[in-house]
Amino acid sequence: MEKFWKYKLDHLTFWVITVGFHFYTAASLAETAGWVHLILEIIIRNGLLALLIYANLEYLVPKYVQQRKFLAYTVGLTACFVIYVLAKDTHDAFLTVYAGRVPLTFWQYSFYNFSIALFYVTFSLALQLSKAWYFQRQRLREVEIERLNTELEYLKAQINPHFLFNSLNTIFFQIDKANVHARETLTKFSDMLRYQLYECNEKKIPLEREIQYLRNYIDLQRLRKDEKYEIEFITTGHWGDATISPLLLLPLVENAFKYVSHFSDRNRVKVDLKIGNKELHVRVMNTIEAQMTKAEVGGIGLKNLKRRLELEYHGMHSLEIVQTEDRFEANLKLNTRQ
Repeated sequence: MEKFWKYKLDHLTFWVITVGFHFYTAASLAETAGWVHLILEIIIRNGLLALLIYANLEYLVPKYVQQRKFLAYTVGLTACFVIYVLAKDTHDAFLTVYAGRVPLTFWQYSFYNFSIALFYVTFSLALQLSKAWYFQRQRLREVEIERLNTELEYLKAQINPHFLFNSLNTIFFQIDKANVHARETLTKFSDMLRYQLYECNEKKIPLEREIQYLRNYIDLQRLRKDEKYEIEFITTGHWGDATISPLLLLPLVENAFKYVSHFSDRNRVKVDLKIGNKELHVRVMNTIEAQMTKAEVGGIGLKNLKRRLELEYHGMHSLEIVQTEDRFEANLKLNTRQ
């Protein structure tokens, strides 16, 4: 079924049936007006129908219906109907002369052509909605399978969280109070672990918590790097009630630290997060060794991220990867409205 839609066989089937049926019903024109006018009738009516149908499906629906601009959609669709009806009325009046038919009034032509146009627009829209429903159901099924697989791996790797936090608390109190940095580091690590164990079970979590997790992760990475590394973490905008799939951004940041260059100087990692009008812009950049290939720098982390984005943010994201001789950059735009 997916191949049927992938290669546009649904469109081909639709037009073969439509044109075939029209040819059958208009075949008498070959006798009354000649084959040339029969062929012109087939081409003109179905050409006008194609323009009307695809103007609706490819432009009006995505631009207005999906943005909930129903008044603008109604105006646009009405204009398309008027253009179709007037064009077909003109051709029908011209054809009447050659076919020897009884001329009809303008309103009779218009009513008939409007009825034909309304039927095909409604039918094509119903087919498109059925197709969208099918793919949506497939995506939901894939997301559910992915979630179950993730839960299974999580359960396999999970250790007793109460034992773990009790151990961390014990270590915390064993650290001398004067050693503030060690205590802060352990607190950050404990907060990250608590986030992963207890807060990442929901499909969506507050974006602010995800950002705090990244901040803790980057702070811990700073402790591992020396002065040769320049690490920046910049956030801009008001997060409000924006939400995101848990741990979605981590692969980008992990990837940057995993593949950052190790020169004697100019080693950089920069993470820049901006949000405006519920759209999140994430830019993660790191310097790399010149000999590294794109496949090496991308790794399994980015591959999994692309898969999650396709499943959970289908049609609501864009991910651009740029790699030069000494720099790797990932730019992600994400709609957080859902």
